[in-house]
Amino acid sequence: MGIRPFVALFTATLLAAAQAAPTGSPAAAVNVFIGTGGDGHTFPGASRPFGMVQLSPDTQVRHFRQSYPWAAGYRYEDNSILGFSHTHFSGSGHSDLGDILLMPYSGETKLEPGYPERPFSGYRSRFRHEDERAEPGYYAVRLQDHEVDVELTSSERVGLHRYRYAKGAQAKLVLDLRQSIYDYAGKNLWSSLRLRDSTTVTGMRITRGWAPGRQVYFAMRLSRPISGHILLNREEGVEYKGFAGPGKTPGDKVQVEGKALVAALDFGTPEDGTLLVKVALSGVSEDGALANLDEMPGWDFDAERQRASTAWNEALSAVAIEAPADMRSMVYTSLYHAMLAPSLFMDRDGKYRGPDNQVHQAKGFRYHSTFSLWDTYRALHPLLTLVQPEQRNADFVNSLVASRQHSPYGILPVWAFHGMETWCMIGYHAVPVIADAYMKGIKGVNADEALAAMVASADYGAYGGLEHYKKLGYVPIDLEPEAASKTVEYAFDDWTIARMAEKMGKKDVAARFYRRAQNYRNVFDTKTGFVRARKSTGEFREPFNPVQSNFGSDYTEGSAWQYSWYMPHDNAGLVGMLGGDTGLQSKIDQVFDAKVDDKVYAHMEDISGLIGHYAHGNEPSHHVAYLYNYAGAPWKTQARLAQIVASQYHNKPDGLAGNDDLGQMSAWLAFTALGFYPVAPGSNEYVIGRPFVDKATLNLPNGKRFTIRAEQMSATNPYVGSVTLNGKPLARTFLRHEDIMAGGELVFRMQAGPNKEWGREAGARPYSQTGYQQ
Repeated sequence: MGIRPFVALFTATLLAAAQAAPTGSPAAAVNVFIGTGGDGHTFPGASRPFGMVQLSPDTQVRHFRQSYPWAAGYRYEDNSILGFSHTHFSGSGHSDLGDILLMPYSGETKLEPGYPERPFSGYRSRFRHEDERAEPGYYAVRLQDHEVDVELTSSERVGLHRYRYAKGAQAKLVLDLRQSIYDYAGKNLWSSLRLRDSTTVTGMRITRGWAPGRQVYFAMRLSRPISGHILLNREEGVEYKGFAGPGKTPGDKVQVEGKALVAALDFGTPEDGTLLVKVALSGVSEDGALANLDEMPGWDFDAERQRASTAWNEALSAVAIEAPADMRSMVYTSLYHAMLAPSLFMDRDGKYRGPDNQVHQAKGFRYHSTFSLWDTYRALHPLLTLVQPEQRNADFVNSLVASRQHSPYGILPVWAFHGMETWCMIGYHAVPVIADAYMKGIKGVNADEALAAMVASADYGAYGGLEHYKKLGYVPIDLEPEAASKTVEYAFDDWTIARMAEKMGKKDVAARFYRRAQNYRNVFDTKTGFVRARKSTGEFREPFNPVQSNFGSDYTEGSAWQYSWYMPHDNAGLVGMLGGDTGLQSKIDQVFDAKVDDKVYAHMEDISGLIGHYAHGNEPSHHVAYLYNYAGAPWKTQARLAQIVASQYHNKPDGLAGNDDLGQMSAWLAFTALGFYPVAPGSNEYVIGRPFVDKATLNLPNGKRFTIRAEQMSATNPYVGSVTLNGKPLARTFLRHEDIMAGGELVFRMQAGPNKEWGREAGARPYSQTGYQQ
């Protein structure tokens, strides 16, 4: 089907239009397509910083067993679009959402999506990347088969669509409530659609997906009156259909309920070919969604796009970066990805739905959800304490504590979205998020309530083998899967409780959890030099193979080669168990330098981005390159970081080595590019690596500025020769949080060869719960 000349001309004009983000601004540097290819699982659509709406194209929806490549709905390798839905995860390894899918079209009405390999078999449409544009808060594409130009933008709770149809074409729209990311038959438990008036449609659906019983409501307002409509329930095999309502055709119905709802709306032939659609979301009710529409009262698409761009520029301007174009783009994109979640999940009146699936009222804070805590406690939340206002970080903590108060189990979230718990992954990692914020002095949080929530979560025996962990000092593999990983992660969480309790003056609580923090030693086998799973009888499980990995095995998404270095609060203890500095250095060298057959980890989709056994595509490895600092060899950290950044990050769609995991993969690069990383959140220290940008200025939440400069940095000068802080030589290989928040300047002087003396002495090394032995 040919493109009409005037439509082609219009499209060329649209795609050549100036960015909303000014040239040279942070938002203009973002490449929203990084991670949309490969297994990055990011989406290219429109959202606000931490916004409730993520309005983005979906290219395929498959049965959940085949859905891993489409965890964000969109995959850059595809050439057709199913439609545009309003909720997405950014970079998750598992998925859900894809709610309220819209698809504009003209001509014949087709109520099924059709097949990617068969054009015109349904309402989906082919597209070309040459006809696609996106920047933070904005997405545009031409639907070839429908000859419709689509633009998307959003406020926090409202998605705004602008469709331009061919001249003289009928403006039509499909609204599909059946479609869902990670789909399967029966996932939709119930849904409803209601035509409120000629320009307003409301509805809801309840799904049984990753978070069973999740409810989402919407209100859709149209810039033109509906001239014809069809509301259908396509459900088959309904045993009891009830009594017939008014009207004899689908066009007579103004309300429909069921499990497979789809609507086709007709708007006649607009003189200017334009239709605008606003969709507001709510987790509470249709009335809540209608009220949320007031967040966007007008119909000025360009103004809303500009507001979204301004919001992103303001957020991203927390860091001013000077670097070569590709690196600058990658770092700003990392910051962008780091500011998509946790996402707002609260109506304008403060009402939200909690983990008990009941409605609650927020007082004094804004409720957020989408907490991928096993991933994000490591670097994303520590990053946000530096680049987001104090109130935002307090909102995150208060949302976690409020969720605990509503939880039927009385514990903090594990992996929650839209208020609901998924029980995905291991650990009680809301604990380090709260502790890190408290240790950094984030105000606006009730510390006593927070600590009570942390202790309750750590003592909830029914969760993840905690009853055995408390009794034995480790999680036994014959009673609980992934026991080795659970033991070491619980130990770290316990240490963060101790840190916070100690600062609060709760000496008894601190002492108990400092003891528990040493439980990692109970699963470390000094004979083999690996963390191993023990049985309840005390012996290590045999046979032992350090490369073995599987879901439900001794380790979580990893092997002994990835998990044996996870005691970030006590790396001096690790040094001691490995026989001293040379022992740790040798072991981490083996991690990176091993010759590993690609088949060894091929069965584990999450183990990716391999350098030897080091798996940058998954979180357990993220701190490993920084461990050399704890053994007096920061120059080795510097060399490994150069190796990782060069091989794992690129300014292109497949530029992430693995799932971005709600911003953790991106936060690693953001920190590392600045020259330091939070190995142990809660320690108030950042371990120094080496910078990858020429200059960066942190415009801190307290109004001060902290500048990082790299002098003489180049591909031939990859090592740190010396470091100064505020003009004075810095002998230690870590920064304190207060160093940064006080403002000032950190200067790296780079050189060709390693400085093997800097950071060698024990007094120069980062925090460890137990002391360094020399």
